[in-house]
Amino acid sequence: MPRPIVTLTTDFGEGSAYAAALKGSVLRICPEALLVDLSHAIPPQDVLHAAFFLNEAVPWFPPQTIHVVVVDPGVGTARRLIYVEWQQQRIVAPDNGVCSLLWRKHPPETVRAIQNPQYFHTLVSSTFHGRDILAPVAGHLANGLSPEALGEVVTDPVRLPFPLPRREDDRIIGEVVFVDHFGNLLTNIHRADWPEARVVSVEVLGTRPRWVRTYGEAAPGETVALWSSGGWLEIAVVQGHAAHRLNLGRGVPVVVQLAPAEPGS
Repeated sequence: MPRPIVTLTTDFGEGSAYAAALKGSVLRICPEALLVDLSHAIPPQDVLHAAFFLNEAVPWFPPQTIHVVVVDPGVGTARRLIYVEWQQQRIVAPDNGVCSLLWRKHPPETVRAIQNPQYFHTLVSSTFHGRDILAPVAGHLANGLSPEALGEVVTDPVRLPFPLPRREDDRIIGEVVFVDHFGNLLTNIHRADWPEARVVSVEVLGTRPRWVRTYGEAAPGETVALWSSGGWLEIAVVQGHAAHRLNLGRGVPVVVQLAPAEPGS
């Protein structure tokens, strides 16, 4: 049998002792687990950033991978912890909307509250549920625990108020929602939502980046707009950092001008 895969996504910071403790907490339950660090560099308490990150990463993993997500500004409060089954992936996370973008096109098949203390660490800290609840639960799941043993079905999981773009005649108006490691500005405008649209131009606060298919079509230092590998409208500086160059970030409006619809369409 292949080793069970358990991934870790946190805002603990690279080289953090907290991330190391998370790994130990999984391995003490399931020593055979194959641990994969997705990222420990999520900006602190930034649930929307984590949601965007998971949306880009989780779908690429083998079926039945277990994903532990600890971006949890509400730790120690009445917020729930949940187990999620989505597109043959399994996620344990705080119920704070961190899975929202994964559910944008495909709703979860199962959401359960993580309630059964039998599968927690003996002593549960009020400030580190990742180590004391989520990681042990992941270890038990990797050992074959049935999710039904964790708790009751949840019918009202939290969803983030993700900003939606709007269509006005031949324009789509959206905004920047994510800045990646390269400084590229990714927007909430997704190619799949506008399959027939033909982009004429893009404008962001007076800047009109050139529309391209790939970075290689432009010279180093040129500001461009294109569809990202994940299908989001992206604004980038070729071999540069768009967020720094343009002094822009999350929430900045983006306007896409479309070619007029063909007569009769």
